[in-house]
Amino acid sequence: MMSQVDSRNKGVLASLDWWTILMYLTLVVWGWFSICGASYDFVNPDIFGWGTNSGKQLVWIGTSLMLGAMLLLVEKRFYDTSAYFIYMIMVMLLIVTIVIAPETKGSRSWIPIGSVKLQPAEFSKFAVALTIAKFMNNYGFTLSNTKQFLKVVGLILLPMVLIVCQKETGSALVYLAFFLVLYREGMTGAFLFTAFAMVVYFVVGIRFSTETIPLMPVVIGEFVVHLLISLFTIGMAWAFGKRFDVVKVLSCVVLGGTALAMLFSVYVIPFNVCQVQIILNVFMVIYLIVTSVVTKVYKLAFAALFAIFSLGFYYACGHVFEKVLQPHQRVRIEVLLGMNDDIRSAGYNVNQAKIAIGSGGMFGKGFLNGTQTKLRYVPEQDTDFIFCTIGEEEGFVGSAGLLLFYLVFIWRLIVLAERQPDTLARVYGYSVLCIFLFHLFVNVGMVLGLTPVIGIPLPFFSYGGSSLWGFTILLFIFLRMDAERNKRTLS
Repeated sequence: MMSQVDSRNKGVLASLDWWTILMYLTLVVWGWFSICGASYDFVNPDIFGWGTNSGKQLVWIGTSLMLGAMLLLVEKRFYDTSAYFIYMIMVMLLIVTIVIAPETKGSRSWIPIGSVKLQPAEFSKFAVALTIAKFMNNYGFTLSNTKQFLKVVGLILLPMVLIVCQKETGSALVYLAFFLVLYREGMTGAFLFTAFAMVVYFVVGIRFSTETIPLMPVVIGEFVVHLLISLFTIGMAWAFGKRFDVVKVLSCVVLGGTALAMLFSVYVIPFNVCQVQIILNVFMVIYLIVTSVVTKVYKLAFAALFAIFSLGFYYACGHVFEKVLQPHQRVRIEVLLGMNDDIRSAGYNVNQAKIAIGSGGMFGKGFLNGTQTKLRYVPEQDTDFIFCTIGEEEGFVGSAGLLLFYLVFIWRLIVLAERQPDTLARVYGYSVLCIFLFHLFVNVGMVLGLTPVIGIPLPFFSYGGSSLWGFTILLFIFLRMDAERNKRTLS
């Protein structure tokens, strides 16, 4: 019996994608050198000591390598049979974290265990990935089935809501990456477009909430959002219904009515054109619903639902921004949108990060020679803002090289995911790469001032054991699944 297990493991190990493992090791080592640069202390120059972040990270790296090795010995069948159990354990752990975790930097997401702290939110990612992969691998599953689709969405949203309750919004937003996986598996692109539209509504509505159109008592943000709702809804009516007559009527009535209202406000009596836009959008919704019933083109009703959801979302944005978001979260969004540019307070982190990256020039200042990071001008420079250390010490060449390396790494994961013979491994693989891609985009984006500062780590680079363990678990479970893609042949 033992000989059979040994031979099976040897066969799997021979089928491992060693190129991906090599890239993983490269990123981990590269990340450690960056942590050395970010946490170097002139008073205590020993980068290997336990009292330094670089020394502690070596321990995390060592334990991560052992963890990865152990995961490679666990058969794919185990993950298939225990996915739901792992999910329930992680959900309960997230609930417990809300209750017992002490407040740290405004959030209750870290559980102290002796001298270390662990963040359960980092580990729940692989549990969600396994669970949705398991669920979508069931016989007869299809995303076109509304009930099954809603169940998958529920599996994603439950831990997301629990993490929000921990006041860890950044970690919660990572779970949006799973919807890219659903798109790959057949979810209509309308959902992604809806998400894109919501972002546009929020940005435009908040950014221009206090500015008015010249010669009219009309708020720019509200006017533009209503106009976008009209245009997007008409576009969806054409995309789903393929009824030019419907599009023609809506264009003439809604868009034409808006234009006439603007002319009347400018040249006759100034008034709030947005009131007319609301009436016209309500007419558009009613017209689409009635037309879908009469013509039996029920897909037109989807465009009506999109308009209803858009209107509700926009008017909820103001309340959420003012009443739900924490003060520091509102400030970060205001800085990103150019509404608050005080570099001494709200915009300090991003401004100092940009200075550090810019000071690196083309080739950087060299290892341990960064002045901005050594003098502690950049907060969280070895965690959330680790990328600024790379920019300062390695320059444009090093930063661009790292981004290119990440893209090659993600491309490799796409190749591995596409060659999987079953839905379980394919969905899990795409979940892994989408999580990595989301972390990369948001982390680098917030350092460059392109995305809000929401505090998520750069994979394999940011200091900390929870993130490194979490990313390692995600990757090595997938590598084991990939190694068993030819299991019949191996056996």
